Amino acid sequence: MPFTPFDLTGKVALITGGNGGIGLGMAEGLAQAGADVAIWGTNAQKNAAAAERLAPYGRKVHTAICDVGNESSVAAAMDGTLAALGRLDGCFANAGVSARDTRFEEMGTEDWHRVLRVNLDGAFFTLRAAARQLLAQGNGGVLVGTASVAAIEGAARNEHYAATKGGLISMMRGLSVEYARHGIRAHSVLPGWIKTEMTANAQANTTFQEMVGKRVPMRRWGEGSDFAGIAVYLMSSASGYHTGDTFVIDGGYTLF
Repeated sequence: MPFTPFDLTGKVALITGGNGGIGLGMAEGLAQAGADVAIWGTNAQKNAAAAERLAPYGRKVHTAICDVGNESSVAAAMDGTLAALGRLDGCFANAGVSARDTRFEEMGTEDWHRVLRVNLDGAFFTLRAAARQLLAQGNGGVLVGTASVAAIEGAARNEHYAATKGGLISMMRGLSVEYARHGIRAHSVLPGWIKTEMTANAQANTTFQEMVGKRVPMRRWGEGSDFAGIAVYLMSSASGYHTGDTFVIDGGYTLF
């Protein structure tokens, strides 16, 4: 028999924030590998564009307008996803917002809660809904949280963002232990400097671009497509005995 662990035919993957950047890169890789895909986002036009981009791969693509920071919105989106695609095998809690570059002593309470609402509460609501479905199905699966290298380096003036990503890593580690007996694996993915809408301002700053380029051994910013492979691996049977990991995908940035 041929060794085909990366064939995802028959599997369903959910990606929050899957209509652009890292999430769309994950979605595209998963669809290419044969998975049906659900994309949750807050922008209908971007959702539609993402679905159109995935259409050539011949897989079912379901999109939903979902504010992951709203518990009821997540519940409704999950109901719609299951009605459209029938099941769930993997959930990528990828939706997130950036933080304003603010001195810690001047950081506003409103901004602190704005970041936590999406990046941490949103991940909790999403992963909890996904875990309930995976447990009900009884066939295992995978839960993945998109964290950030900000969680493991000194993210000055971004403590609110770093706190959410560090908390997400801890959440995923806890899930990996709690659900291992049910065949459910859990991981964190830690991107470095990636070309996305979230980093648009940083990309537009020539001086900052040069500084980042000098710090990244691979001498380039990452692309959403750089996350297709890890998404496929984590959804596949090739990672069946692999859980609780933190995958740093940063071109070597944190090592240099």
